Amino acid sequence: MWSPEIGPDEPLTPAGRLFLQKEMNQVIYCVVGVKHPLDVDALKSAIQSSLMVKHPRFCSLMVRDSAGREHWRRTRVDMDRHVVVVHGPVADGLSDEAAVNEYLADLSTDSPGLLGDDKPLWDVHLLMAHRCLVFRIHHALGDGISLMSMFLASCRRVDDPEALPTIGPPSSGKRRRGGGGGEWWKAVERVLGVVWFTLVFVVEFVLRSMWVSDRKTPVSGGAGVELWPRKLATARFRLEDMKVVKSAVANATINDVLFGIISAGLFRYLDHRSPDAVREGTRITGVAMVNLREQPGLQELSNLMKGNPGLRWGNKFGILLLPVHYHRSSGDPLEYLRKAKSMIDRKKKSLEAYLSYKIGDIAMTYLGARIASLLNYRIVCNTTFTISNVLGPHEEIAVVGNPITYIRANSSSLPHALTMHMVSYAGRADMQILVAKDIIPDPDFLAKCFEDALLEMKAAASTTVNSKK
Repeated sequence: MWSPEIGPDEPLTPAGRLFLQKEMNQVIYCVVGVKHPLDVDALKSAIQSSLMVKHPRFCSLMVRDSAGREHWRRTRVDMDRHVVVVHGPVADGLSDEAAVNEYLADLSTDSPGLLGDDKPLWDVHLLMAHRCLVFRIHHALGDGISLMSMFLASCRRVDDPEALPTIGPPSSGKRRRGGGGGEWWKAVERVLGVVWFTLVFVVEFVLRSMWVSDRKTPVSGGAGVELWPRKLATARFRLEDMKVVKSAVANATINDVLFGIISAGLFRYLDHRSPDAVREGTRITGVAMVNLREQPGLQELSNLMKGNPGLRWGNKFGILLLPVHYHRSSGDPLEYLRKAKSMIDRKKKSLEAYLSYKIGDIAMTYLGARIASLLNYRIVCNTTFTISNVLGPHEEIAVVGNPITYIRANSSSLPHALTMHMVSYAGRADMQILVAKDIIPDPDFLAKCFEDALLEMKAAASTTVNSKK
């Protein structure tokens, strides 16, 4: 048992309060596979001595005052109540991956209240038969960037057991300055573009939180779907394949490639599942989570613990509404990437992600948690899917000296019938596909649609590159 220095209660941030409301109550699940059998005592000892357990959020109860407002109250951490050891297989007759995914799918529809209000809002499940750890952490404690950064602080590189994982160089944030007399006009064009695209976003954001909704398709969810049973599948990608595709379109990014894969794979699935059920040009809107910290990507834990508001711990992300328009195959797989890049480039010209965060903050402050959560809930109900992408370590790493074989993440269920969370690790990227199984009964086939979409894009990209030589 570890005992922190007990201090006064601390109020939750607006984002933290949002994730505790009934409509948006969210838990993050991160499963970490390892090469060798789990050592329970060593893992308990490592967790107890880690920075995680010493972090104020991880050793605090969530309490409510007489007015119903949430606060953090420091408490003692009893490790035996936070580490759950599961000795036997969690499912019979299934592969390790399928069994673990079934276990996670069942957890995703459990009430977040099962974490308990008499202990800090996290626990770790050790699935002994499957050689993996499942971290179950309430979203009020932090976002994916914060939690991944904290986890990596407890890991070491396989090739250098004394070294911390590499999490990517920080962006300099500097822009090139050009000369020439036309620069002032280009600056004006950029400003006008930001104003226009931001205005379009604000209007859409407001309408989506009220009544404007995607047209129903075979993969649509809706109010109450978050309570439906779930299935989970994994799509596996090679980062090298994604980089080959990225190189075929000027200035494309990995996120552009990912969204091109989502578009192509989803359309392929719809054509297989319900031919002719979706009209040509039907809009299908995704909700993407975007890190808003000044330094992009993963963060050094020391930076998150400092007082710099641009990097601090917690939930600091905005959302982007990412539309795709259904079209049957055009014959050129790279066309999905070009359309994805064009759409995302327009989003980058706006303040959409930042304003979505500020609008949520203002709604929580002036309208109250209940109204703010309902507005967010309506946005999810009126769109079709969720997508997120967290950058993991470049090299292979180990936890308690045990090499990690994969890192995957998903969250508790939403009104969306389809949510996707991708995490990269050591040259690979695994995307967890969580579905409402009464709406999307075959997520493994959907995962294969995404995998095949990348391979087709890679083949087309290789042909394009070779033809230019």
